[in-house]
Amino acid sequence: MQNHIKSLQNDKVKFLYQLKEKSRVRKKEQRFIIEGKREITLAIQGGYTITQIYYCSSILKYEEVLTLISSFRNSIELFEITSEIYRKLAYRSTTEGIIALVISKNTDITNFVLPSKNPLILIAEAPEKPGNIGAILRTADAAQLDAVLISEPKTDLYNPNIIRSSVGCIFTNNIATGSSLDIIDFLKKQEVNIYGAALQASVDYHTLDYTKPTAIVVGTEATGLSSSFIENTTQNIKIPMSGVIDSMNVSVAAGILIFEAKRQRNFTY
Repeated sequence: MQNHIKSLQNDKVKFLYQLKEKSRVRKKEQRFIIEGKREITLAIQGGYTITQIYYCSSILKYEEVLTLISSFRNSIELFEITSEIYRKLAYRSTTEGIIALVISKNTDITNFVLPSKNPLILIAEAPEKPGNIGAILRTADAAQLDAVLISEPKTDLYNPNIIRSSVGCIFTNNIATGSSLDIIDFLKKQEVNIYGAALQASVDYHTLDYTKPTAIVVGTEATGLSSSFIENTTQNIKIPMSGVIDSMNVSVAAGILIFEAKRQRNFTY
């Protein structure tokens, strides 16, 4: 059964708009919104609980919505909204006419369990730009990493920019967040080698063995890794560069390091 919403002043519309715009509301309510059929499908596959679906019938047919929600594990509320409402809630200029209200997951590192006894993990310390976080998550998905850990996060994971730039890979990765010290403590308890992308006392990245439990840590382009990680790495690593500048985009650097580790582990497509 579906309901119809025609007013921009509807309380549900106002709530969805707040979730779209404000991180503090997403954190307080433990809810966020997803836009697009692919992203919603990936969220379902990733075990997220969707409670409501909003669709614009001038863009997406009712029958298509029913096909999509037939895979849901729980009952949901279905709402048809006007094109005016959809334009207010939609984040992308090219759109598919569907928005989902989703329950957030608890990503705290204290609740995290590694899915492998010989994990390959990527850690991003204090990433600020949603575009970089999204690109890192896409790379992690491509490499089928065991986990992505985000230390000292500067934005919440369910920022619409992160969901968009990750093309839904926020839902395909095992993700945990926490302070740098908490993540370091977690890795040491799991006996995971920590390789930090830093110039201090570093060796060329391709000279090391990544076939054992491995975490590769990348920092911000502006300041690099914090002293917390620098002082607790198994070994610091660097990517040799021949140009004028001495740094590269963090997501590019992460990709180079990750796929060297995957190569050593006999990664096959």
